[in-house]
Parts: sequence; C-alpha cells; structure tokens
Amino acid sequence: MGDEMALAYDEYLKRFEAALGDLDVGVFVKHQGRLIQKMAYDEFRDTYAEYCEMAAQYRQSVARGDTISDIVVRVIRDRSTQLVLDSPV
Repeated sequence: MGDEMALAYDEYLKRFEAALGDLDVGVFVKHQGRLIQKMAYDEFRDTYAEYCEMAAQYRQSVARGDTISDIVVRVIRDRSTQLVLDSPV
C-alpha cells in the first residue's frame, strides 16, 4: 500500500493546490467553512486511512440497510473536508 498511499498523497496535494492555492505544509486555511491544515505525508496517511475505512464501512452499512450513527457521518464529512474530497455522505 506504500505506493498507493504515495499516489493518494500526491493527488491530495494537487486537490489542495487547485482548491486552496500553493501553500506550505502546516499552513491553515478555511475550506468549506472549516479551518484545515495542509498535511504532511505522515498526517495525511493516518487521516486518509481512517477516512477510507470509515467510508467503506458506511457504504456497507447503507447496502445492508443499517441505521447510520450521526457521529460516523460527522467524522466522514470532517475527514473529507480535511482531505479536500467530496463527502460520500
């Protein structure tokens, strides 16, 4: 997953720059009404892994017809914003 994660980080940097400008890592900027920080690779890796896991669980829960917790939706939306992604929820 190392190469996949490096590719995902590169895509994140491109999305970040396209949406928010060419800023240094660690700089805070407002995005979708929230203050987010441009992440270094290590921060991104952890955030992206959590996002992918929760988004997958969310999709599986929807497919099964489970009740979705508001906290799960909030976390997915929060991580989507941090990753400069459209939220799946």
